[in-house]
Amino acid sequence: MTTKTTKTTGTVTSQDGTRIAFDRVGEGPPLVLVDGAMCFRASGPMAPIAELLAKDFTVYTYDRRGRGGSGDTPPYAVEREIEDIEALLQEAGGPAHVFGISSGAALALEAADRGLAVRRLALYEPPFVVDGSREPVSAELVRDLHRAVAEERRGEAIRMFMKVVQVPAFAIFLMRFMPAWPKLKSVAHTLPYDFAVLGDVQGGKPLPPDRWTSVTAPVLVLDGGKSPAWLRGGTKALADLLPTARYGTLPGQTHMVKAKVLAPALAEFFGEG
Repeated sequence: MTTKTTKTTGTVTSQDGTRIAFDRVGEGPPLVLVDGAMCFRASGPMAPIAELLAKDFTVYTYDRRGRGGSGDTPPYAVEREIEDIEALLQEAGGPAHVFGISSGAALALEAADRGLAVRRLALYEPPFVVDGSREPVSAELVRDLHRAVAEERRGEAIRMFMKVVQVPAFAIFLMRFMPAWPKLKSVAHTLPYDFAVLGDVQGGKPLPPDRWTSVTAPVLVLDGGKSPAWLRGGTKALADLLPTARYGTLPGQTHMVKAKVLAPALAEFFGEG
């Protein structure tokens, strides 16, 4: 018989006064899940991952600032998003496990590097561009994205982002007619936040050896066996850089990783400590 887990909803107040909305489900050691670009509690991969992990952990999913039920206090700074995670860790009662996916992996990594109370850290495919296997993300493109957001051209901002992540042109065209399009437009203004989190690690150069040197927690760095070479290369480069990291590949998976494949790997890693 399957036991249904109870989900509760609440908010925490970040240091700058911004209210951050979260869901909590399950019982066990606390675990915070950090979404990637354009994802939030009502749209993205974290809800099914949380449900699968809830039998072993108290899982927190949340809306990153500017998304869903969370507030957004200008001006934006990566430090404010790290403070949001810190507020969630305090809500969880102290040191907690943290998992981040895509740009959320980069954010979770920054949080651990800034000294937050992260017990164990798992990362899935941070979108680092570290070699010539694809074109780098240019500063000009990021400026164009900022301009589109400032001018309320949210659809154009989404199309720019989709080109960066190499979604085929016909798929980008069809997205405008899909039910998810309004949800994407509702958070399109936060796309510059993700590029701010990533900073200079999408320029096609090796990761700087003196980056993230303050990360002391055990780290699991994962990619998908069917993901593009550039994503896998960046993920492997990060694993090689972090002295406390182990690297793993989920066979048959892409950047759109399936919860039923990812969750067991996370449960095994977080269950070790």
